[in-house]
Amino acid sequence: MVYQQKVALAGSARMELVSGVVQLRPEDAMFDAMLRGWRAQQKSRGLKDETIDPRERLVRRFLEFANEYPWQWTPAHMDEWSASLTSEKHLAPSTIRSYQGTLRLFTELLIDARYGWGPACEEAFGAYPVAIAHEWNTLPHLQDYEGDPEARPFTREELQRFLDYADDQVARAVKSKRKGALAAYRDATLFKVIYGWGLRRTETSKLDVVDFGRNPKARQFGRYGTLNVRYGKAKKGQPPRRRNVLSVMDWAVEAVEDYVENVRPRFGFPDQSALWITERGGRLQPGSINDRFEAYRDALKLPKELVPHSIRHSYVTHLTEDGVDRRFIQLLLSPQQCVHDVQHEPGAGGDLCGGGGYLPPSTRQFSGRFDAGATGADARLVA
Repeated sequence: MVYQQKVALAGSARMELVSGVVQLRPEDAMFDAMLRGWRAQQKSRGLKDETIDPRERLVRRFLEFANEYPWQWTPAHMDEWSASLTSEKHLAPSTIRSYQGTLRLFTELLIDARYGWGPACEEAFGAYPVAIAHEWNTLPHLQDYEGDPEARPFTREELQRFLDYADDQVARAVKSKRKGALAAYRDATLFKVIYGWGLRRTETSKLDVVDFGRNPKARQFGRYGTLNVRYGKAKKGQPPRRRNVLSVMDWAVEAVEDYVENVRPRFGFPDQSALWITERGGRLQPGSINDRFEAYRDALKLPKELVPHSIRHSYVTHLTEDGVDRRFIQLLLSPQQCVHDVQHEPGAGGDLCGGGGYLPPSTRQFSGRFDAGATGADARLVA
């Protein structure tokens, strides 16, 4: 096969197909070459495997659904597939749009004359790829937020019950003298940190002890005055976005300080940098956070609409209810701006970015205290 291209682009047919080789299964060989080319093209744009791999799996699923190869795909295949995602899979509109966007990206590569896949398919099979995704058979993005309307934040009472229940699990583990008190204490503190700094699950899982720092305008928080979130939600194909979140809840600071100084060392892995350590010395994963959250929520018979992200929503909602300026809350959560020199004392008026802005006292949530002098695999709690 000879293709008239002066420059072979990453992902082009010229780069992926071998001239003069007879394939036993030419259709499968061409499809696999297309996927390799798409991967190479995405790699050249700096995309990572965790972005590319799910996209490739989706294209393979679409191939199975259509029961045709890409040079035989038509817009009708996209119509039928999209309808099945709604009627059979019951996927959210945002998920369906994401899937449609992935297929659009793949087929746009195939029909782009610079990559040569059209001539290659026509020479081999007498057919060529066409655009299958257009404005009439894909979902438009009309709203900034398309989350489940049933999702909501915790009420203050619900959140208090949830955090109290988490603390109770530590006391029960200690009282029964069974293994698990350390993990229960870790999880109780973790949920307080999610609420106290308005975090997502992955952001929380990726925290290291060194991510906490001092805020010279809030010396009462010591080395826990700010939190550097290094693994914030990324835009598609981009690295995680960072943001610095100021500490605003005194009881949350006390909880994490107590955990870091008195509980975390008892796991016995001094070289582990992760804030949340497992019993085997690994980093606690987002899935484990979700499992523990659901166990506590269901035990309390709280609504299933409450999910781990509801705790982050509660952070925003409760700060707003406490009278914190909305602009300040936006700055706390913004991945593009940092907040510096915000004072936490009454009477410090003025511009938030320049050092003003009084933050109202938080509602306190007293937790059980860990007895640093206790012995044994786990330890006991003291009032």
